[in-house]
Amino acid sequence: MSKDDGESSADINITVKFSGRSIPISIPKDSTIKQLKSHLQPLTNVLPRGQKLIFKGKLLVDAMTLKESEVMNGAKLMLMASQGLHQGGGPILKEAQTRPISRGKETEYKRPDARTEIVMEKDRLQRWKTTGVIALADCNLKAIPNEVWDCGSSARVLDVNNNSIQDVPNKISCLNSIQKLFLDGNGISDEAIRWEGLASLKYLTVLSFTRNQLMNLPSALGSLTSLRQLHVANNKLTSLPNEIGMLTRLEVLKANNNSWCYSFFGIQDNHSSGMHWRM
Repeated sequence: MSKDDGESSADINITVKFSGRSIPISIPKDSTIKQLKSHLQPLTNVLPRGQKLIFKGKLLVDAMTLKESEVMNGAKLMLMASQGLHQGGGPILKEAQTRPISRGKETEYKRPDARTEIVMEKDRLQRWKTTGVIALADCNLKAIPNEVWDCGSSARVLDVNNNSIQDVPNKISCLNSIQKLFLDGNGISDEAIRWEGLASLKYLTVLSFTRNQLMNLPSALGSLTSLRQLHVANNKLTSLPNEIGMLTRLEVLKANNNSWCYSFFGIQDNHSSGMHWRM
């Protein structure tokens, strides 16, 4: 083995903070984030697809390696568990959906009392405020939880993909520093979105409404002048508002698999040639 090979496969020691614990991990630095999550599953009882790993305020991507993610020896990561995918009795679930893993005598799961649930919610809210990342994808939600609005200007990312959210209320405007908003796969209709609140998010750079039931986008969309990526693929859209031409910073527009009834060449000419289109 060459020196370079030895260095690339060398183990690093990191610490993962979860549920009030500090979990020491020794793992090769060329491991992927997905492999790290698999390593964490028996230690935390959280399924890999329910794990959100945060490092220096950024959500780590499964396909990237620790080295590519700049996770070095001695790094400290934070683990958050999505509701419904945490198999243990930690601070995320209000009610466990599976029985906890038992190494010895089988024990019966007891639902936390009201006081414990309040502590859980406070812990979750504090994590959101600290990291700026509100990760609630795949949580079987029918509405955005009220404590999300308590994050205010601390929120940078809100991910509620793959739920059953049926209302995007005006109070979303209180997340006035949010930069990325993901609402994919919720079956959202035009009537469910209060665009007055959403259009006030002047720092929003990524807006994703993929796989919903949208038929129209309003002229208020033109108010999101910081927007760089707009994802509205797999809806029922027939046209785009003329005000989309006001989005001079837009770099990516993904709107394929809709019900378009006209060509977009005129709109495309208003933007730089470096813009990525998928219609």
